[in-house]
Amino acid sequence: MSDDETLHAALRTHTDYGAEGLDESEIVRDPFQQLARWLAEAAERGVYEPNAMALATIDPDGAPSIRTVLLRRLDEHGLAFYTDYGSRKGRALLAHPEVAAVFPWYLMHRQVTIAGTVERTGDADSDDYFSARPRGAQVAAWASEQSQPIAGREALESKVTDAEQQFEGAESLPRPERWGGFRIVPHRVEFWQGRTSRLHDRLVLVRERGVAGAPWSLERLQP
Repeated sequence: MSDDETLHAALRTHTDYGAEGLDESEIVRDPFQQLARWLAEAAERGVYEPNAMALATIDPDGAPSIRTVLLRRLDEHGLAFYTDYGSRKGRALLAHPEVAAVFPWYLMHRQVTIAGTVERTGDADSDDYFSARPRGAQVAAWASEQSQPIAGREALESKVTDAEQQFEGAESLPRPERWGGFRIVPHRVEFWQGRTSRLHDRLVLVRERGVAGAPWSLERLQP
């Protein structure tokens, strides 16, 4: 079979997503608790990096952008991840705080999609998470000006060496001022369970934007 034929066959393959369903009675009416439950199930079922989410943003010039980030904190305030504020996503988030994200758990025929706004986490929160990172990751945060061009891998490794020398003997590094956390504060969270014949279950928790403590309402969407 040629490469074109293999590609054509792959693109036309239809996978049966099974009979596992999602009923309204199974959903916790708090999306953070429901997400925590599904994250735990994904980890138990062997999903690789279940906390990986694709994050969609709007660049300062209005162009869309997307990449994968790792969820590092989840509580009643939202979903937190950490990055260089000067990176492409950092600049985008500071310019346009509206975001969308998706957890794609293909192994389970599940996904969670999120829409909301972002806010910077406090310095104490960013310091706390940075201190828990492996030392190599701390060094990398100092060495790399994320998203900025560089001449080559050797130049990057030279910057890492410089950072290692700067903090030689230090067990833990301080957090760079340009590095820290963002928190997604959602107003819409959809829990999607794949079903046979593409008759998927889609349950959405929605609340009024910008109203602290607003209640969540539950809707079922057609597949």
